[in-house]
Amino acid sequence: MARDLDSKCKKCRRAGEKLFLKGDRCNSAKCAVVRRPYAPGQHGKNISRGLSEFGKQLAMKQRIKRMYGVLEKQFRRHFDEAKGRKGVTGDMLMARLELRLDSVVRKMGFSQAPSQARQLVTHGHFTVNGKKVDIPSFEVKIGDVIGINETKKDGAFFASQLPVVKNKKDFPSWMQFDTAKFEGKVISLPTRDEIDVHVDPQMVVEYFSR
Repeated sequence: MARDLDSKCKKCRRAGEKLFLKGDRCNSAKCAVVRRPYAPGQHGKNISRGLSEFGKQLAMKQRIKRMYGVLEKQFRRHFDEAKGRKGVTGDMLMARLELRLDSVVRKMGFSQAPSQARQLVTHGHFTVNGKKVDIPSFEVKIGDVIGINETKKDGAFFASQLPVVKNKKDFPSWMQFDTAKFEGKVISLPTRDEIDVHVDPQMVVEYFSR
């Protein structure tokens, strides 16, 4: 199984901005982008940010991949899925990424970092429509209900995290969340206006259309 072993902080520094891959640390003074606001490596301070159009498209693709914690092969598969659907390809791509089970777990407030959300799903902490799903890339659909696996609910992680989730207010408009049951239900397809990431997916479409 392919793994991305690159440092999360290096990814942010290479992108030239915070990608929020480490949760709370990204909002603190310890954030690497704040402490070292230049590209990683021996010559990082001297690297110019000036890019060709192709370079900008590539950088945008890499940025979106890293924000969702997706590797190249899987990202291309999501793009091909989006391309085959009705609608604007870039918007369909972002909706597909938002509706990955690990992304939905983050939106529910159980994790702030993509890597942690992916690990929680892989370890079987969540269910979809009452059935355990341990595939991070699983696509949640309209009407699906995402909940906590009852066999995991009494663990130390949820003991500390449930109070945080209970007080969460900023759930996406495409999701209904039941704070009594700690369940989220997808009620509509996420639109570009509802997706809280500042990216331009059209650049990714142009990149793959070369």
